[in-house]
Formats: sequence, structure tokens, C-alpha cells
Amino acid sequence: MAHDRPAQVAEQFQHEVSAVLTRGLKDPRVVGFITVTGAKMSPDLREVTVFVSVHGEDAVRAKTMEGLKAATSYIQREAARNLRLRVVPHMRFAYDASIAEGDKIDRLLREAKEKDGK
Repeated sequence: MAHDRPAQVAEQFQHEVSAVLTRGLKDPRVVGFITVTGAKMSPDLREVTVFVSVHGEDAVRAKTMEGLKAATSYIQREAARNLRLRVVPHMRFAYDASIAEGDKIDRLLREAKEKDGK
């Protein structure tokens, strides 16, 4: 089943990027709490998009995303070190707002419940 290969490699890449970020980066811009929420690999295994969520204010999120983009080549190299691929895929980061949106919906539901309870 060749069509499952990109999904499998994307999952492995996601785990490796998470491990690199857990060890930490020296870039002072990376100050937010980062969660790797997913990864999507191109069918030819040459490009991967890593989705991250940054917990914090908008300024912290923007600063952290700048730091991640600056450290992309380092993170890519470290993550690919444990993967056995002929070609190291070109990596890019994308912000995943789903966790922030979920928190917002949860907060709104709690506020509505409190208003009904009064």
C-alpha cells in the first residue's frame, strides 16, 4: 500500500520534531509553549508541513513562530537524523489555530452556563 507511506512518514516526522522541540532551542524568540499538532507530507516525500500550536498571547505566538521559522533548517536536520529517508524533506511550519479556537468555544460555553445558572 504505497499510498499510506506519506502518512506514515508524516507521523514519524511529527514525533521527531516534537522530540527536538522538547529538548529545546537556543533561539530567544521561542518563548511560548509549543505543541506539534500534526504533519502533512507530500506524496513524493519531498516536502512536509508541520502544524504547531503556540499557547500564549498573540505577541508571544508571533515571536515564537518567527523563531521556529529561523530554526527550521536545524530542526529539519535533527528530525531527519533518526528517519531513514533517501531525501530529507523540505520542512515548513504552519500555525494551527484549532486548539485556540477550542479554548475560545469552551470559555464561551462556560460563560453561557454561568449566566443560565444565576
